[in-house]
Amino acid sequence: MNEIADRFRNVAADFTRRALAVPDGGWDNPAPCEGWTARDIVEHMIDWMPAVVIEPAGLPRPEVPPVKNDPADAWVEFTVAMQDLLDDPDVAGREFDSRHGPMRFDDAVALYCIGDIVMHTWDLARATGQDETLDPDEVHRLYEGMLPLDDVLRASGHYGPKVEVPEDADEQTKLIAFSGRTP
Repeated sequence: MNEIADRFRNVAADFTRRALAVPDGGWDNPAPCEGWTARDIVEHMIDWMPAVVIEPAGLPRPEVPPVKNDPADAWVEFTVAMQDLLDDPDVAGREFDSRHGPMRFDDAVALYCIGDIVMHTWDLARATGQDETLDPDEVHRLYEGMLPLDDVLRASGHYGPKVEVPEDADEQTKLIAFSGRTP
């Protein structure tokens, strides 16, 4: 096992717990991402992650059931497929041309996917009235990694303007606010 595979396993499990606990009718609740529903969060991750790390690495896109039928089931099947890739040392160490140049598959998952899952775990929890507490180690890693990229992140169009929070706010609140979400 490698550290990145373990990190993915942990953050995916946090998201999975929320996905499996979405109340009846909750998949159509509005999400903090403007114009999205809780279901859209799962659709985004299942579409986006393969486009960014799996297909560029020359791997086949995992086949999962349609998100529209059962978002939680689609997510579970997707994460099983992702975890299988990360747990295979040959795949995890596979080099490919990423958006940022040559990169190992597992490093690309760490850079592009783990933080996305962490943020969207909060989105899903908020949309469906669940516990919004995130893994504090992943929150710290993500927040510290995002701070120096402020201008780049805003220019990407994927993040709204920072939301002001008190100076003494906890790190998760600061991360959520930094991403343009209202804690």
